[in-house]
Amino acid sequence: MRNLMVALVAASMSVGGLSAQASPESDRAAFEKYFTNKFPSTPLEDFNNGVYSIDPASRAQWVEIEEFPPYELAIDAGKAEFEKPFANGKGYADCFGNGGAVRGQYPYWDSERKEVITMELAINECREANGEEPLKYSRGTMADISSYMSFISRGQKVNVVIPEGDADALAAYERGKEFYYRKRGQLNFSCFDCHGIGSGSYVRADILSPALGHATGWPVYRSKWGNMGTLHRRFGGCNRQVRAASFKSQGQEYRELEFFLTYMSNGLEFNGPSARK
Repeated sequence: MRNLMVALVAASMSVGGLSAQASPESDRAAFEKYFTNKFPSTPLEDFNNGVYSIDPASRAQWVEIEEFPPYELAIDAGKAEFEKPFANGKGYADCFGNGGAVRGQYPYWDSERKEVITMELAINECREANGEEPLKYSRGTMADISSYMSFISRGQKVNVVIPEGDADALAAYERGKEFYYRKRGQLNFSCFDCHGIGSGSYVRADILSPALGHATGWPVYRSKWGNMGTLHRRFGGCNRQVRAASFKSQGQEYRELEFFLTYMSNGLEFNGPSARK
């Protein structure tokens, strides 16, 4: 069994395109191929539904949940927050175009600032630019606003761009990729160990979801949480589950991880907010 796991981990590294010769697009093509081969009955466009794309029983339960989705209250609360003016009379609409339906623009590489900009980071930067206090990133009002903006952006396709010839952008992508495949914590697991090699397998009563499409459905109402959470909240939880130290939400590490993971889902539709176990 140990030898088998070693072989599988070696395979995961090749899937991730960890060789110096790989390009982001060849990484993405290999990533997509891995999951479409592993789950041949799942249409490519359905991978944005997580575990519900690969398990009929889970999907049936999810369809019932979607009749009265638990994230509706977050959408309503987020809409109210989005439309509430700041003390200076301006509002989020002055920061974001298209009425806030901008989920498809994030994350992106800011070549002047030389860093990854996520939608949640942009929300707080909008607030601070207008004299408002920043929000906590993992849950609460931030998750509500992000839920509303994601909801009105549904159907926009993932299109993360790594500017050609920008060595800093490529380095950020590579750091995100390295984070994804690096083993960590007392359990010595990587992200791909669970959601690549282990995808479709049971962990206790739950089936591990495939990594393809993982970044499309956020924020998420998790039954385990009993409330909404952002993608970086889940990143932190995953790190703690393998008994590794987590990083700060919207810190460089998680933003670059989001940059890589979202790039892997280029071409899929954003469909957040969503409900998960």
